[in-house]
Amino acid sequence: MSSTRLTVTIQADPPARLDKALSRDVPAEASLSRTRLARLIADGQVTRGDAPVTDPKAKVAEGDVIEITVPVAEDSHIGPEDIPLDVIYEDDDLIVVNKPVGMVVHPAPGTPGGTLVNALLHHCGDTLSGVGGAKRPGIVHRIDKDTSGILVVAKSDRAHHGLAEQFEKHTVERYYKAVCYGVPDAYDPRLRGVRGVSFEPGNIMKITTHLARHKTDRQRQAVLFEGGRHAVTRVRIVEPFGTPAVAALVECWLETGRTHQIRVHMAHAGHSLIGDQTYGGRRKLSEKAVGVAGATAARAFPRQALHAAVLGFTHPVSGEVMRFEAAMPEDMEALIAALRSQAS
Repeated sequence: MSSTRLTVTIQADPPARLDKALSRDVPAEASLSRTRLARLIADGQVTRGDAPVTDPKAKVAEGDVIEITVPVAEDSHIGPEDIPLDVIYEDDDLIVVNKPVGMVVHPAPGTPGGTLVNALLHHCGDTLSGVGGAKRPGIVHRIDKDTSGILVVAKSDRAHHGLAEQFEKHTVERYYKAVCYGVPDAYDPRLRGVRGVSFEPGNIMKITTHLARHKTDRQRQAVLFEGGRHAVTRVRIVEPFGTPAVAALVECWLETGRTHQIRVHMAHAGHSLIGDQTYGGRRKLSEKAVGVAGATAARAFPRQALHAAVLGFTHPVSGEVMRFEAAMPEDMEALIAALRSQAS
């Protein structure tokens, strides 16, 4: 496997550790994240005076000359596929796409192809500079197969590390649009008795629980209050539907980002998403409240009515604050129109 060689001179007042000093002094154009540097150190690819330095905690001093051998990124074992993509933004380091309903993000045993990663490998081609030593897109977050909306994907190692850090620190802005059963209103006395549910000013419902994989159904997540991972979702009513109101368009935003978080939290609050086959149960809307068209549309909706509408983050390389929006897909627009039709 071919490689490139990078010479780094440690600058004044370096951090005491080799890995931290290299992270500071390696040129940005080298696109080497701290994670990648740590792997190169462990693999014996970092030398000082021709001697490998494999301890990331090794001491360094100003003026030390460090040689780093960087293997050229290998082609991914995942094959590229010519699948159309709705690209919202793209540069040398990242790409933002509007994922359609039905597309899985990453290949898995049950879905070896036809995924977003397969499509990105074809679309990006040689512009992928390598993530973790392989020419592959860096997936830093996912949305479910049957959820539509915005995803950001890293094309370079430095972007992958920077984006992953923002998601880990929960500084990424993520807003979803959803259509749920019922209306999550602070004036509903039932909600006051649901553990983990509270209300903030502006009639904003806050759901705070822990989430973990369900004990008996491995495809589901379960709400816990001990163990699992901390999860916080906020929900605001955008538009109620029906007379009386029996459904609502809501806006949800995430303080954390766990698997199925919005879907399982909304179900926990008693406001599961229309069309959600996993958490929604067999609920039906009253024809008297929303009309035949609205009740029929809700009953026939084939997937969870959830769309990742807004994504905001700081560009991991340029530092620019970026914010993207994607309009709701046609199926959700049609569902909302049918639920409104009784009022017209």
